[in-house]
Amino acid sequence: MLSILIPVYNYNIFKLVETIHKQALECNIPFEIICLDDASQEFLIENQRINQFENSSFIILEENIGRSAIRNVLAQKAIYQNLLFLDADVIPVHNQFIANYISEINKNRKVVFGGLLYEDQKPAKELLLRWIYGREREALPLSQRNQNPSETALVSNLMIKKEIVIRFPFDENLKKYGYEDLLFFTVLKSNSIEVSHIENPVFHLNLEPSSLFLSKTKTAIENLVFLNYSNKISLNESRIIASFELLKTLKLLSVFRFIFRKLESKIERNLVSQNPSLFLFDIYKLGYYSFLKSK
Repeated sequence: MLSILIPVYNYNIFKLVETIHKQALECNIPFEIICLDDASQEFLIENQRINQFENSSFIILEENIGRSAIRNVLAQKAIYQNLLFLDADVIPVHNQFIANYISEINKNRKVVFGGLLYEDQKPAKELLLRWIYGREREALPLSQRNQNPSETALVSNLMIKKEIVIRFPFDENLKKYGYEDLLFFTVLKSNSIEVSHIENPVFHLNLEPSSLFLSKTKTAIENLVFLNYSNKISLNESRIIASFELLKTLKLLSVFRFIFRKLESKIERNLVSQNPSLFLFDIYKLGYYSFLKSK
């Protein structure tokens, strides 16, 4: 019936597995939980305890293969045709989480995104950028997600038919953080595979320090440049690319680059402060994208 697939890297997932295992048992369905560790150095002893659960396994890879490849391996290992991908750093909001997805299977849904939430309590200053970004850009209400189903879905809480992932696997050219979700759903959309959205969220728990999030954002932008040069992501799928092309059309690109270089350090200081601006964060991403495209 259901294969629950969790890629892991340096994160303690015991509580997550314990929670979803209990829910799956209560649903009285055939299921398996496969946790695949991408050559971590941390939490290995804690996560090994997952093997004590019925129909559950924690497997450690000898070499790091990357965020996209590990999801493809998980899909290949799955014995059931309904796959539920969960990120390691999430936890279901409701105790009917698995039951809600079973209802979607019974409706013969092909691809279903349940949504993502962030806890209401404001975190420490050094974690604010990731928290604010997540709440404003990722934790979207169902009505808003349904307006652009492919553009607002994430793999962090996704049920999908195995045959679809096998036919349209995650792009293994992307080994680092960033835009693997966007590329995956762009491919599905181009092949007329619809994404259904429901209210079945998980909390995203792991908030990186703002400095680390900025570093990972730069890595993501490097992926975006690669995808654009490879003609896999266009301005229709990315606001950053669309904004860059608009600046180029208006012949304002050199002016924007000059101003960004002058203000970059000030923008970074704002983004790691206690009042980070998402507008400046967007400018920061566009500025770094423009810098990479000028090389």
